[in-house]
Amino acid sequence: MVQLEHPTINMYAKLEFQNLMNSVKSRAAYNMLYSAIEKGDIDQDTTLIESSSGNLAIALATICKFLGIKFIPVIDPNTNIMYENLLSSISYQVIKVTERDHTDGYLLTRLNKIQELLTEIPNVYWLNQYQNPDNYYAHYYGIGEELTEHFEELDYAFIGVGTGGTISGVSNRLKEKFPKIKIIAVDSEGSAIFSDKKKKRYIPGIGASKVPELVKRAVIDEVVIIPELDTVAGCHQLYELHGIFAGGSSGTSYYAVNQYFKEKKLEKRPNVVFFMPG
Repeated sequence: MVQLEHPTINMYAKLEFQNLMNSVKSRAAYNMLYSAIEKGDIDQDTTLIESSSGNLAIALATICKFLGIKFIPVIDPNTNIMYENLLSSISYQVIKVTERDHTDGYLLTRLNKIQELLTEIPNVYWLNQYQNPDNYYAHYYGIGEELTEHFEELDYAFIGVGTGGTISGVSNRLKEKFPKIKIIAVDSEGSAIFSDKKKKRYIPGIGASKVPELVKRAVIDEVVIIPELDTVAGCHQLYELHGIFAGGSSGTSYYAVNQYFKEKKLEKRPNVVFFMPG
């Protein structure tokens, strides 16, 4: 946790890219995989599959490599080329879909490919990050618990939304300790999670082509939708003003915080936290 300079608020950034393999997804990957192994759903002969835009796949591939479990990520053209090259070197196999779905995204195409693999590969297991409750619990007991221990008072939390695991887990835990806190969901323009105005998106890690089931468990007070050009601006500002080199989802949330408080009249300096997932 670091505090960043801001003229009207106490701004705190949770640097989740400091985790294993540099992203917040390491929490979900570990918790979902550990739970599945503990329940006997996965063993040394299982082939694990998952749909991912990049970070979750890298986290899962790393842990599976350590455990000697075959892992096949299903990715798409928006996946960073460096991530794709890394996945190719540490995964059992990488499958890349290239056809856009009816929302102009790739998520539904990736999920269709997952369904195909479930019928084609023997002893295959899909973690399903979009509905898996262990994704939720990874953040409820992880980031959520850490924030309740760190702050005596917390007024706002800005949380980027993709699969919904982070915002569902963290929002519920924060509301328990800070009933008056405002949970601000941050999404990318063109995403289908909070808007029916879908369009092509190019920056992975935030947004989705459909509403993930886990989002329904989140406690959300407001939604801020950020255009992708402003995401790029947010990333540049993070680097130029604070010396933090972070990805698109981090830049989106940072820009959302600044935009939200730009002309807001405040009686006091509120404590505001946002996440840098990767």
